Amino acid sequence: MHTSLMRFYRTWIAAVVGVLVFGVGAVHAEPRVEFKTNQGSFVVDLDSAKAPKTVDNFLKYVQSGFYNGTIFHRVIDGFMIQGGGFTPDLNQKPTNAPVVSEAQNGLKNQTYTIAMARTSDPDSATAQFYINVRDNQSLDFPNAMGSGYTVFGKVISGTQTIDRIRKIPTMVSPAPKFGRMADVPTSAVIIESATVLK
Repeated sequence: MHTSLMRFYRTWIAAVVGVLVFGVGAVHAEPRVEFKTNQGSFVVDLDSAKAPKTVDNFLKYVQSGFYNGTIFHRVIDGFMIQGGGFTPDLNQKPTNAPVVSEAQNGLKNQTYTIAMARTSDPDSATAQFYINVRDNQSLDFPNAMGSGYTVFGKVISGTQTIDRIRKIPTMVSPAPKFGRMADVPTSAVIIESATVLK
């Protein structure tokens, strides 16, 4: 009887430990996206707990292949690199409806974090994103205009690629819709693919 009881407790403990380990793993399993560019690759870890709507919006663009063949069209060393909306000939791609701002989520525009680009309307972000190449407290909520920019993840590998992109010389370039665009890399920085990692 004693042996059977001990065997029961060992089995029960093993089952509980298994559930706990599985649970901890599930809690911390956030989506990751790998970007392959003509300057190298990098991986971003997304924070769906603090920016659920933004991450969902971003993943829909990734999974649809929207970012494939787009460029980093705005590069400002000492500030950020922005991409995900234009083709190499500086035509802007049509997007889905905007996503509501989640800038109040407590995440900060720190070096190598990824955030949503937008117009002056806080709820206007669609597909374009930027990666901070320094700590940009002026973009955090609340900023001078009160709204801030939604941070939704961080580059966890391939930061050397980000550093390579930010060092590319830029120019003012003709753009079909906007007439001219500033801070455009002199050699196109192309996003060859964006893939959700399993």
